[in-house]
Parts: sequence; C-alpha cells; structure tokens
Amino acid sequence: MAIPLLTQPCIFPAARTPLALSLSIPPPSAPVPHPSASYSLSPFLFRLSLRPSDCQFVPADSGLDSATGSSFLGKWLNVPLSTVPLCSAVVDVAIQDYVADVASELIYQNKSQVSTEVLFVFPLGPHMAIYSFQACSEDAKVQAMLRDEAQQLHEATGRWEDLEYLQDQTHYPGEVFACFLGTLPPGRELVVTLHYVQELPRDPDGAAHFVLPSTLHPCTTHYAQNCLASKLPYSLLLTASLQSSRGVANVQANFALTPLIYTARDRSTAQVSLAGSPPGRDDLELLVYFGEPTAVSAVVEKGDPGAPPGSLLGDPMVLVMLAPSIPEAVPGQRLSGEFIFLLDTTFLEHAQDSLLFLLKSLPLGCYFNIYCYGESSVGIYPQSVEYTQDNLTEAMRRIPSTGSSLGDTNLLGTLRSIYNTSRPRGHTRQLFIFMAGSPPDKEAIVAEVCRHRNSHRCHSFCFSEDSAALAITLARETGGEATYISSGNSVFEVLKCLKQALKLAAEEVSLSWTLPCGLEVEVLGGTPQSIFQGQHSLLYAQIHGQAQDTTVAKGVMTLKYSLDGQDVSHTIEFPLCPQGDGRLAGHRLAARCLLKRLLPEAVSGSGDEPRRRAVEISLASGIICPFTSYAGVRTSQRVAWYRGPLALLPPRQSLIPCQTIELRGSIMSSSCRHKAIWVPHRWLTAVCASWLALRRLTHGIAHLSQQGACSKACKPPPPPISSLKHVNHLEFVLWSQDTVFWPAKSIAECQELVALQNVDGSWALSSGLASVLEVDEAEIKGKMPAEVLEPSIWATVLAVTWLNRNGKCYQDLCGLLEAKAVTWLCSRAVSQLDKCLEAANTLLGSTVEPSVFRL
Repeated sequence: MAIPLLTQPCIFPAARTPLALSLSIPPPSAPVPHPSASYSLSPFLFRLSLRPSDCQFVPADSGLDSATGSSFLGKWLNVPLSTVPLCSAVVDVAIQDYVADVASELIYQNKSQVSTEVLFVFPLGPHMAIYSFQACSEDAKVQAMLRDEAQQLHEATGRWEDLEYLQDQTHYPGEVFACFLGTLPPGRELVVTLHYVQELPRDPDGAAHFVLPSTLHPCTTHYAQNCLASKLPYSLLLTASLQSSRGVANVQANFALTPLIYTARDRSTAQVSLAGSPPGRDDLELLVYFGEPTAVSAVVEKGDPGAPPGSLLGDPMVLVMLAPSIPEAVPGQRLSGEFIFLLDTTFLEHAQDSLLFLLKSLPLGCYFNIYCYGESSVGIYPQSVEYTQDNLTEAMRRIPSTGSSLGDTNLLGTLRSIYNTSRPRGHTRQLFIFMAGSPPDKEAIVAEVCRHRNSHRCHSFCFSEDSAALAITLARETGGEATYISSGNSVFEVLKCLKQALKLAAEEVSLSWTLPCGLEVEVLGGTPQSIFQGQHSLLYAQIHGQAQDTTVAKGVMTLKYSLDGQDVSHTIEFPLCPQGDGRLAGHRLAARCLLKRLLPEAVSGSGDEPRRRAVEISLASGIICPFTSYAGVRTSQRVAWYRGPLALLPPRQSLIPCQTIELRGSIMSSSCRHKAIWVPHRWLTAVCASWLALRRLTHGIAHLSQQGACSKACKPPPPPISSLKHVNHLEFVLWSQDTVFWPAKSIAECQELVALQNVDGSWALSSGLASVLEVDEAEIKGKMPAEVLEPSIWATVLAVTWLNRNGKCYQDLCGLLEAKAVTWLCSRAVSQLDKCLEAANTLLGSTVEPSVFRL
C-alpha cells in the first residue's frame, strides 16, 4: 500500500495562542460549541517533510498579519525556514498478526529566540487510520471531535481558502491530517501523542512487514546533515509487542534489536526493543514471522468491555489472513478467465492499437467480450463468449472504426449490464476500462463497482487528467491497476497490465466455520471470490452470541478454492479465547472495512439506514468516513491580576482548523512494480487514492438528503506514494520512469504482424506475412525445410525469429504473442524446430538462439 512521500517542509496558518490538542470521540450527545465561537485564520506558508508518514512542526514568521490574504503568500515561499526540532520520541508498536497499533509520544522544543507558529502534519497511508491525537502545551487545550456532518459543524471551521493555496503549491502529493497548534514561545515544549492503526503487508515468505514512519524517526529528512554524525540529535525509544496464536517464530530488522523475550509459555506473545542508536539515514523496518506460513490463519481479538454486547466494538473480532500458495503461470498455456473490454467511443481511435494487442495476446481457454459505451452502450456479444478464431474475427469486425461525437458516456449503464450477466463458471472476471473523460455520474459508478468489488477486478486506462481520478479509484477498490495512456506509451503500458492480469488465481474462494452452539460469525465486507498469485486478503469476521458450552475453546475454519481446475481445501483450528491488549486495532480496521461496504448503499439512495449506520460506526471507532468530519475546539485558560493572587478566568473556547486534506502535488510517485515514476503536474492534480477518492467522490451526494446539494467541493486527491520496500499487491502503476516510448515505425511493423496471428499462436504462410518480413513469398516457400509438412509451422518459426531478430522492442510488445506461438510449435513440431530455426536464421540474416523455442 502505498504511503505518500512529502518532501518539502511547510507552514500553515495557525492560531495565535499556544495550545494543546487532543483527539477523542465523544458520544453524540456531547455539547457542541456554537458556530459563532471566536475563530480566526492566518495566512500561511508551508513546508512538508521527505518521507512516508512524515509529520513536522513548522515555524512561520511571527510577523504575519492575520488580515493578510493568501495572495501575499508567494513572497514568503523562498524565505529559509527551519523546523521545530524533535527532542525525543517514544514509540510502542503492538503487532497482532497482520495489523498494528502504534502509540507514540513526541516532544518538540522551540530552540529559536523568537516565537513560532506551528502546524502538525501527518501524511496518511492508504491502510492507515488515526484514531487519537493530542498535543499539550502549558496554556491551552484543543479537542478535535469527530462529528456527523449533518450537524454542519464544518461550516464553522470552513474558512479553508488558504488551504487551496497550499494544496496547489506543494510539489508532493498525498493525504494528510493537519491541525494548527498556534504559537510556541522560545524555549517552550510541545508534547504530541499520536495513535494510529495500520494493516501490514504480508511478504512472500509470510512475514508481517512494519515500517516506522519517519515522523517518529525523522533523521532522513530535515536532520540529514546531523545524522551523518554518530549520535542522533534526539532520543528514540522503540518497543514492539508481538502476538499471534500461531506463535512468534522470529524477528528481523535493519537495525540492532534486543533479544526476543517471550511473555507466554506457548510463545504466542513476545517483546523486542531497539538496542542502541538506530541507523541515521534509513527507514526502520521490522519483519515478524509467525509459526509456519499457511494458506489461512486466524486470531481472535477481544472486544471493548465498555461497549454494548452485539456492537461492532463489543464483540470479539477474528482477523483472517488468506494467502493461498499459487504457482506462476506458464506463458502461452491455456488459462481460464473472463476478460471484458469497455471502450469509450468518444476516444475510440486512440484505443484501437492497444485493443488489437490485447485481444491477440489473450490465452486459449478464456472468455471475452467487448462493450463500446458512449451516449448508449453496445455489447459485441450479449454475454462473454469463448476465445476462438471465429469469435475474435467477428468481434474485430463489429468494433466501430471511428468514435462518436463528444457527449456524456453511459459507463454506469454498461457496468450494470455486465454485472447483470452471469460469468462463466470457473472463470475470474476482469474488466479493462478505457476512459477519455470524467462521467457526470462518477459517484454512482464508484458505488456500483464497490458493490461488486469481491467478484471482479478493474484495470483502468485513462487518456486524460479528467478521467484519472475515477480510473484509479476503480482499480484500487477492486485490486486492479490503473495506467495513464499517452500517445507514445499506450500499447506498452496496456500489455504490462495484461501480463499482471494473466496470473493464476484461486477461484471460487469460500470460507466455512464451525463454532460452538450459540455462536455465529459475520464476515465484514464479504469474502473475495478470487485471489491472484502474489496477492493476499485480510478479512475481518465478528463473532456474535454466547456459547452454550463454555468448555469448547476452539473454532474451526475451512478455506476452499479451485486452482487450475483442482479443488483445494485448508482447515485450521483457532482458539476462541480472545486475545489483545485492549487497543482494538483489529476492531478499528474492521470498522474501516465495514464503512467501505456501507458506502455504496449510503450513496445509492437506498434509505437513511446505511448512512445512519455509517455515522454510528465512525463515531464509535474514531475512524473518519465520508459522512463525518473533524471539528477542532480549542480551550485556553486565561489568567487575570486583581490586586492580589492570580485569578483564573473561565475557559475560553474557539474553533480551529483541524482536517484531513489532500495535497495535490506534481512530481514523484512509485508503483507496484517498485519503480519511481514521474507524473505531469496537471495530471497528478486529478489523481486520487482509493479511500480518499471514495470520500471525496461521494461527499456531495452524501448530503443530498439533508441539504439538497453538495456542501463541499469534491476534489480528487493525488495518488499515494510508497517506498519500494513495503508495497503490496493493491498498488497500481501510472507511468514508469523506465517506460520506453518505442518508435511509431516499430509499433506499426509489430501491429502488421500481430494482425496476422491466429488465436492459437500460429501464423499462416501468406503474402501478408512475406510483406512484413520483407522477403518474397516464393523465396519463403522455397526455403522451407523438407522435413516440414505444415506451412504454418514454417511461417510461425519465421515470425518468432523475426521478432527476436529485431531486439527488445518487439519482444516487449509481442512477448505474450510469442509465448503462445512457441507453445503451439512445441505441441506440433518440436522435432522439426532445429532445422526450421537454422533455415529461418539463414533466410532472415539473424542469429536467434534455440532457447527462444525452448530447445
């Protein structure tokens, strides 16, 4: 999952009074400050930090005038600015299987000679959620409360015009939690306590992979010069508590650790700590191994004793990891799957070349269909058909050669038509959506796709910045990929995506449970119907009820799926005795998962109950959702002098800016392929991460029933960014830095050859093939080895030899096609390939090796 990289320090508007801030989730009945409470917003400068999940305190020029508008901010952007230095960090990490709860205490001190205005900024990863935040100084207290937006508290704190300036000016994208902390006098300290939960990536060897945010170890950012010395300019105390019903087997790290101490006889719990000083210029990474890696694992987390029985937080939660062992697919072999291509007819001519390579590269054994959507939607076939030569030829004939006039596109209707058709049994459904613009009903499109997220994957190709936000949202929510298509990289990027889509998958995935009488289980968010090679799925299942026989201490769970036509089953026992330290990491992440499931229902107009339920879960768990928002309430103590001892006046309350916002950014990102990419500024401003995109895209429609119109601008954020060391399967590719833009002539030559290939991978000996090879047809027939009895074998060997003679360009474009061809040759004429290759090299003047033909 990708985490935003923020690389420039920043300054935001801040209140003029030193303050403390704490985040808690009061009950809905708690009193709400009146919107007319005192509130002011200063102009701001900003600097952001360099690493994932980095947060900084940033001082502003103390001479800023609160009446100065954002139009004057530019003159301060080039003023050298320093951060408020970190003095110490105490971090306590609780890792339970593949979820983590992180509690940290950070102490900052203003060591300058002047007062400084400060802002706390914490970049959020896509699998991370803050549930508690507190900053303490000597003079004031601010509470950031999560509230139902129907109360319209956001209007009282809605003076965020200056943040528009910040969002546009920063070069680095990402979602951040930002809160103004006021003025910090010289020598004064701020003590920040931050709590968040996070899903951890699962490495291929089964390890849970935790990376300490550089907020808590900022040496890689503004401390870089000091970190070259042997001693850090701040102290860091890091402790990790580890827990798993499978037992804690081992811990590895890129820094020195204390010996692993087991705190339970069965080795189900353990502790480890940082030993000495950490490395100065590296992210701190921890790998935790639990027992023997299995296809399915489960751990039960106890609920909150103070929550009502039967509620989300009150009942035990089962954290289920599904990670079936799936081998790599053999290129060119038969492969099941349903591949459906959706073409925006307003931009059809730009997708034609890519579509040709896609269709020709599909494997035998699959099903396919093509939909052309514009103002209306047209399917080539009523439902998907088997991938045969006749069906493909007919489909290519029926695709329009020119696009329709510009206008609204009926993507929503097309998706509904597809979802209403049954998929072939045993074939995992994958959609390839080509988008040219942003549909007007994108909120409904997102809701429709999310409703079916467990039954398919979406791979999205966007041709413009208008469609980028929606494209990435659809891909992220279904575990697919999103790719930006330009005139020079379209075929190459589309084929890279198809290679990912052709991985083997565990299909028809199901879970069954055996629990003591009186107990029942509910899987929140549902179970995915398929899991692809290299992927895993973390599920949350809640146990309800009361066991009639308390002596039965174990439950049984069975995972079933089909792999390459074979039925596979894995059964495990897991202890029903709830574990956990009461921090409820699994419950909070389960709330986040359940909020995603409720979102499509809440925005589709299916009554008020889904929205009410979403607000209830959000307020109870502390996890923000599209129907709740933060409201910051600052309480400052005032002291007066009355000719005698000091008198404490009644506290004064005011509202302050405290919000989750997205920085639009412009430059760096990375992808699931572990490569840095460069993204044009104008396009990146339109890109959005999945969860935040759902929040923004559905924000307006969420208020229609209360207000009749969108009360906030629905602006999509930029993509999240990750270091290459902790990226998981849900990531997507946009535009790789190493993407090669092949010459148009090379693509055109390949296209001519590709158009002649049959679906089984073979080529016919024809004048068209001779034209591509630039050899006379009669000479080709005359040079055919005598041992070859079938001309198509000779023609196919020539085509493959020609592709390899022309270097990496053609191999990249036609790798899947070549694999099919070689598979076909090996099944037909393996004994003739030596002679054919020798003759082909002589005819074409090449030196292709026999290994190309698996000889």
